[in-house]
Amino acid sequence: MVSASGSDAILRSASAVIPNQRARRDGSIGERSKALKRKKAMQKLAVGAGGAAAVVIAAMVVGMILNGIGFVGVMIAIGLILLAFVIAAILPGLPEPTPESIQKADLKTLAGKTEIWLERQRPALPAPAVTLIDGIGTRLDQLSPQLATLGEHDPAANEVRKLVGDYLPEMINSYRSIPEPLRRQDNGGATPEEQLIGGLQRIDREIETMTGQIARGELDKLATRGRFLELKYDGADEA
Repeated sequence: MVSASGSDAILRSASAVIPNQRARRDGSIGERSKALKRKKAMQKLAVGAGGAAAVVIAAMVVGMILNGIGFVGVMIAIGLILLAFVIAAILPGLPEPTPESIQKADLKTLAGKTEIWLERQRPALPAPAVTLIDGIGTRLDQLSPQLATLGEHDPAANEVRKLVGDYLPEMINSYRSIPEPLRRQDNGGATPEEQLIGGLQRIDREIETMTGQIARGELDKLATRGRFLELKYDGADEA
């Protein structure tokens, strides 16, 4: 069962989610994922605007040569402008993050890509886990500015990548691989659902600890943390 301290952790995570309510209106759990989506949307808009500008310039040139393009020409130009924006709208969106791509992500986009991956997992998770996932999104937003102070290949950066690109996906994917009827059955003192919640609580605390260590310059401590999580669902909840 989840301990009293574990329940307190869930409540703390729920409180941390409150500032993130606006970000989640578009399905985002954090500002970093929202920023990546906004950047992609602006890129697609720029493609459409560029195509529209090219049509306008071409129409002006043809108009000068032919002394006007007439009503039909105007309609064709408008149609081509609309087509440019339609094509831009159907261009591929952000690539779907995977645990492998998260582990290789640059530090600038690491938090945002992790948040996007977590957003895709939310529908398959129980409500308490969703609350914790939302809180982890807030933690990742807090971690991201600290990551900017690290080098891409610093040992501390590798530990962060290991946490969000290895431990976290392994835990969630292990839970999702369990058949639905078995997720609330006792498994050595705790159900898989309770083990998932406990694991997410540890992840949440670990991100908070990492953020503080990077901010204080305690990179040696962070780089030597080692494997700190028990993710094999043996029923031993440290919370």
